Amino acid sequence: MLELDGVTLSRLLTATTLIFHVIFATIGVGIPVMIAIAEFMGLKKKDPHYLILARRWARGFTITVAVGVVTGTAIGLQLSLLWPSFMQVAGQIIALPLFMETFAFFFEAIFLGIYLYTWDRFKNRWLHWLLNIPIVIGATLSAFFITTVNAFMNTPQGFDIIDGETVNISPLAAMFNPATPTKVFHVVTSAYMTSALILAAITAFIILMKKGTDYHKKALRLTMTAGLIFAVGTALAGDLSAKFLAKEQPEKLAAAEWHFETESNADLILFGTIDENNEISNEIRIPGMLSFLAGNSFDTEVVGLNEFPEEERPPLWVHYMFDMMVVIGMYSLFIAGLFVMFMLIKRFNEWNKLLLMGIVASGPLAMMAIEFGWIYAEVGRQPWILRGIMTVDEAATTSGAVGIAFGMFLALYAVLGFFCVKVLLRMFKNRPPEAELEKRFPGGTLDS
Repeated sequence: MLELDGVTLSRLLTATTLIFHVIFATIGVGIPVMIAIAEFMGLKKKDPHYLILARRWARGFTITVAVGVVTGTAIGLQLSLLWPSFMQVAGQIIALPLFMETFAFFFEAIFLGIYLYTWDRFKNRWLHWLLNIPIVIGATLSAFFITTVNAFMNTPQGFDIIDGETVNISPLAAMFNPATPTKVFHVVTSAYMTSALILAAITAFIILMKKGTDYHKKALRLTMTAGLIFAVGTALAGDLSAKFLAKEQPEKLAAAEWHFETESNADLILFGTIDENNEISNEIRIPGMLSFLAGNSFDTEVVGLNEFPEEERPPLWVHYMFDMMVVIGMYSLFIAGLFVMFMLIKRFNEWNKLLLMGIVASGPLAMMAIEFGWIYAEVGRQPWILRGIMTVDEAATTSGAVGIAFGMFLALYAVLGFFCVKVLLRMFKNRPPEAELEKRFPGGTLDS
């Protein structure tokens, strides 16, 4: 039975916060891009449908930003309260990206406010569209800076520890550590893809409910095309991430694939079960594919878990997190590609009911893949909080009040989640886009 000591409670509280926050962080990075694309299409095509689309997405986005601010603040607070030993060592090293992430958020928030309150204020509508650029840059930079912190925890560099003291600190070297390029690329592309698919899922659901109009059909075509482009980028990012792990964190990749013996032509294992003797059964094997994934060659040697002490091996259940992330990623690429193919080849019907149902599923599944991916990223680093330097047990607080804090934060997240959904539903309920279109563009054109 799980013993709820201070370390376990600290891990549970941090995990709960991250699982909740990553929903809003993902939307916060991806939705600004979709708003910018929609407004661009509206101006380029002189089509007010896309402008209404951008306006409605922007209004909903403000609610998720507000919740994300609260949960992001909670993470910062918990780093200091729950992981004091880690912050004592790493805080001075990663202070720069933590500060810059806050700066990037305020940069985004300022321009978001200007953007929201200057609709129809410019005679040249392209000037308003230009306000999207700093919003997108700010949102993406927020993801970049905070991801460099996580990357640092996986491949720490930019400092020395001499006689227990952290010296020779280089904040830029710490930020631009070996894990940064692949992690940032993966985080950003997956956030873009997931946001596009969430918007597509909502639109497809409305069409399935027989409430769809030309507005919704244009929205679905836009979001699924963007979703396909970003899904290809995410697949590429995943491939590069696997190659990075094979080189820099071989134990993490080996745990994800239940790979115990160092060998070339290593099989890729999907799902299955494993017993206490590490015997695998009921799995799906793809011969040689793990070696190919690790180095673009079936002859690539992949390091096995047996090369590492047992106490330094990640828990083997991360295999399922990795599998679910990959399978959902492939599903997202497939469903987006299928819709775009149906859209381009006129003899096919992209409004096919089964296809629309698949799109509806793609939104929540993509967000689940984000969750599975982050669980794999964090748990796959265990037992380290700072790989090779400090374990999670060494970093956690010794306070006995973590249980009380856990209960309080759980209540906070429940309230935030409830009111976020409630406000979003109330914001758009009985406010169809057609009514807004008629109100703002009575003649159906931008010049009306």
